[in-house]
Amino acid sequence: MNRLGISIYPEHSTPEQDQAYIALAHKHGYTRIFTCLLSVEGDQETIMKGFRDTIAYANQLGMEVIVDIAPRVFGALGISYQDLSFFHQLGAYGIRMDLGFTGNEESIMTHNPYGLKIELNMSSGTKYIDNIMTYQPNRDNLIGSHNFYPHRYSGLSLKHFLSCSEQFKQYGIRTSAFVNARTATYGPWPIMEGLCSLEMHRTLPIDVQAKHLFATGLIDDVIIANAYATEEELQLLQQVKPGMLTFKADLYETITDLERKIVLEELHFYRGDVSDYLIRSTQSRVKYKAEEFKPTYTPPIRRGDILIENELYGQYKGELQIALQDMENSGKTNVVGRIAEEELFLLDYLQPWSKFAFSATAK
Repeated sequence: MNRLGISIYPEHSTPEQDQAYIALAHKHGYTRIFTCLLSVEGDQETIMKGFRDTIAYANQLGMEVIVDIAPRVFGALGISYQDLSFFHQLGAYGIRMDLGFTGNEESIMTHNPYGLKIELNMSSGTKYIDNIMTYQPNRDNLIGSHNFYPHRYSGLSLKHFLSCSEQFKQYGIRTSAFVNARTATYGPWPIMEGLCSLEMHRTLPIDVQAKHLFATGLIDDVIIANAYATEEELQLLQQVKPGMLTFKADLYETITDLERKIVLEELHFYRGDVSDYLIRSTQSRVKYKAEEFKPTYTPPIRRGDILIENELYGQYKGELQIALQDMENSGKTNVVGRIAEEELFLLDYLQPWSKFAFSATAK
């Protein structure tokens, strides 16, 4: 099961603001919360007072709070990795290790008596996870998440992101990554030029970021890194369906009612006998074999065009396709719409027999 989450930064907000945001996220089905103790100053009591009430409120709603820490925080708060009672008393679901120890310490932490989850930093690209595994951790208490990056151009490359994620998934570890909310104004640090794990996501709509993460098959949970996302953004993200890519589609005025029904209402799947040129969804040509498909708009075909074969193509009439390359049009193919430009790269993540759908963009 894939899950969604938000982030809160109590040092930069108030309990009332954070709790209102938590309630809004909960209303839309969010179940995870990330928060940060990396810049902690002061004693345990001060920290406990600032975080406990908000975490308790989240727990009442059944939401899981992960607290981000680093080894130096253990020293600052007088905590031992062998005694995690501080985080249990705080009400945390788990702790995230921004920087790790040597491997054995993390393994010991997974055997804590409170069942606290130990979340590992997935973005280092080292053999960190392999090393921890040699120390026989309790895998049920081990999860992972990528870093996020507030500096433009400093986020992870796609190649590195995929490689790091694969390291964790090979052990069956639950994974997560962060997306950027365009309207959110702050994170844990003063510099904030968006906040996301993958650099290529920084300027993309929030739902497109999540579609990509889920489409890789390597990320289980998606968390909004910055605060506060708007209700509209929370809803957009909540509407993303893991396991089935839904493309935003600009449908042309020339589309017929039947063609619109085929695009928006039929279940589509990518035929297994793949072509370099087309993604073919063929069930509509069977279902609507007896219907008319007159030639309408038949311009040259571009990558990302949504196509339905017209009656000039004989037995192929009614078949829906997505163009993978630019092609000439013989006049037998109606171009009924086009996938949104910012989502064209997602075509590379459709696999043979993948299910997919379309949603019409607002005019």
